[in-house]
Amino acid sequence: MNIVYRIMGGVLLIAVIFAMIAAAWYYRPWSDYSPSRVAEAFDPDNIVDVSLGMSSYFPHANIEADRPAPLPRALGPLQVSYDFDGETRSLEQYLEDSNSLGLIVMRDGIIVHERYLNGADAESRPTSWSVAKSFVASLIAIAMREGHIDSLDQLAQEFAPQFEGSAFGETSLRHLLMMSTGIDFIEDYDDPDSDIGVLFRDPFVFGSDIDEALLDFERETEAGTELDYISSATHILSAVLRSIYDQPLHEIVQQKIWTPLGMEGQAYWNQNVPGESGVALGYCCLNARPVDYARFGQWYLQDGVWEGERLLPEGWVEQATQANAPFQEADATYPLRGYGLHFWFPETDRGEFFAAGIYGQYIWVDPSRNIVIARLAADPQWGVRTGETFAAFRAIAATVAGEE
Repeated sequence: MNIVYRIMGGVLLIAVIFAMIAAAWYYRPWSDYSPSRVAEAFDPDNIVDVSLGMSSYFPHANIEADRPAPLPRALGPLQVSYDFDGETRSLEQYLEDSNSLGLIVMRDGIIVHERYLNGADAESRPTSWSVAKSFVASLIAIAMREGHIDSLDQLAQEFAPQFEGSAFGETSLRHLLMMSTGIDFIEDYDDPDSDIGVLFRDPFVFGSDIDEALLDFERETEAGTELDYISSATHILSAVLRSIYDQPLHEIVQQKIWTPLGMEGQAYWNQNVPGESGVALGYCCLNARPVDYARFGQWYLQDGVWEGERLLPEGWVEQATQANAPFQEADATYPLRGYGLHFWFPETDRGEFFAAGIYGQYIWVDPSRNIVIARLAADPQWGVRTGETFAAFRAIAATVAGEE
């Protein structure tokens, strides 16, 4: 019996040791980031805290505002109402219901309304989620203008050799931008084990190589034949940029966008591990002040010209903000909206377009009224609220333009 007890005791000791090791790995008291902290980020009760403080949940790299040039302001109140679904609603109701964090309205390059809610303020840096995709697309356009890219029909692997021979590597920059890769990648935000759930979670939990994680996906339909919105396409584009400039993504953003546009505040981009070895999640997770998101929209309103200097190729804004194929037209694939080159456009003939992210992040541009709206939110119902969001933004634009 003594032998049995000794064996049982040894097994128990080993089990306790393994449990202690697992607990240490999960909580990582020696680190600012841990799997337990990542798990907290997925708690719906933490959505506002996560939206305003991604740096406390995930590693990041700073984007410096080394040449800030505050935008002119002529602030005033904004009384807006609109009709939606048979009901007259107010802007105040909309902002409250949608768990909004910040609202910036610009007309003629001047901020005319600036508001912060739910604990946010002017220096908060709410996360952009997929609005970041439009920044990556803009960097691709800048690389074209600088002569690093000859044609959008070049394959990703020509620039990023780590993807040589893979389905993503053999996809053109054009089809990556159009979200028409034909690659079997499941983008289901409600399923943490879907491809996007794993691609978001594993780099933070395991420090995994994001590029390597995309090597084994296969193409199931011909590229350029249908719209299939997948975040992995944008990450490939970010890898192309890293190879072209031989720099991490946050440094490219700083040099090519943040400094030339005179962004007002420091921003940051989340990456898989802390420090210089970290790789940005190229499809999301730029975190910046609401006014700087609005400035990005103003840049597009001005056709990619800032302070008299053309930064985006001539014709890029028009190409990026409208359908490049029939399947990208509004309602062809997604209700109420269509897709261009990493920008969306609503079902309208006014020429509006927007960058958008999960939970209600928007940079809305109305060229006919010379208006830009940046709205940041932590809205779990952002998807079903799409139609009302468009109605609210149009009412804001009409009111500011003096039409209502």
